[in-house]
Amino acid sequence: MLAQHRSLQAIRSAIALIPGVALCLAVTFIAFALERGEQALFGRAWLEALVLAILLGTVIRTSWAPGRRWFPGIAFSAKFLLELAVVLLGASVSAATILAAGPWLLLGIAGVVILAIGASYLLGRWLRLPMRMALLVACGNSICGNSAIAAVAPVIGADGEDVAASIGFTAVLGVVVVLALPLLGIALGLDGVQYGALAGLTVYAVPQVIAAAAPIGPTAVQMGTLVKLVRVLMLGPVCLLLSLLALREENADARPARPRLHHLVPWFIIGFLMLVALRSLDLVPHAALAPLGHAATMLTVVSMAALGLGVDVRTVASAGGRVTATVILSLLVLGGISLAFIHLLHLG
Repeated sequence: MLAQHRSLQAIRSAIALIPGVALCLAVTFIAFALERGEQALFGRAWLEALVLAILLGTVIRTSWAPGRRWFPGIAFSAKFLLELAVVLLGASVSAATILAAGPWLLLGIAGVVILAIGASYLLGRWLRLPMRMALLVACGNSICGNSAIAAVAPVIGADGEDVAASIGFTAVLGVVVVLALPLLGIALGLDGVQYGALAGLTVYAVPQVIAAAAPIGPTAVQMGTLVKLVRVLMLGPVCLLLSLLALREENADARPARPRLHHLVPWFIIGFLMLVALRSLDLVPHAALAPLGHAATMLTVVSMAALGLGVDVRTVASAGGRVTATVILSLLVLGGISLAFIHLLHLG
């Protein structure tokens, strides 16, 4: 009887996903149609389907508030399908690519993250943000956006309002960065390796790095993914350090929760690494590489549509002025540190 009940619950949950997933697929279809229209009219796609899906989703979400029936499918597409796309991307990266990066690149990425956290935290405190809010913004900007905020919050004892304000604003800013960064890369004359490193060091989420790097080419996507992977893995040491420090400014009696393993190393990062290992050992059939790449691209576009559908640009107006200033300034600082690092190592 219990097994039957669970089966019914699973079926109901799956059915609940249909409206939102269908909406994301519809936005994806329109995005690909517009991309082909650009190619037919101009000979090339100035805005790729990845970017168009975000823009369309954002326009729809800002002009229309979806009802409850749409939420499960949109959330599923924005999270699980996005993470699955990252796992599949592992088939396009071999260990040789990672080893070729060299120890200085790996150590440099860790150094950029540490410097960015420190600078962002000081900026937040200078703008009179509470200590916990300043730490949330610093870790979110410097590591991996919402995932870092969610992981760090219980470690430092942050309250729900701080977490909501931090995540709400970074969701909007993350989309802006994905759209604007390719233009900056072109303006600065960065090649695929340099731009990929910049995207990996500055864009919030792993899948968003793919979206930001795709317009520059496959080299940028591979470099961006590698750099971002190392950056995400910094979340574990950072959370561990904050946990050991047991920071307490308010609520001294409240004991910060220890971070769980799945917060420190998300499942899709493990899946990505496993697929990289299989590819490196030549255990992934060569005939499967192209289909896996196409599947990763399609899932990413669907996820970008969902990401756009979850972003209301009016959130920026509701975020506090000090939070807004801190997030934007700390992102600019991160960009400056990243560009200095790229030129210091003479990447490209």
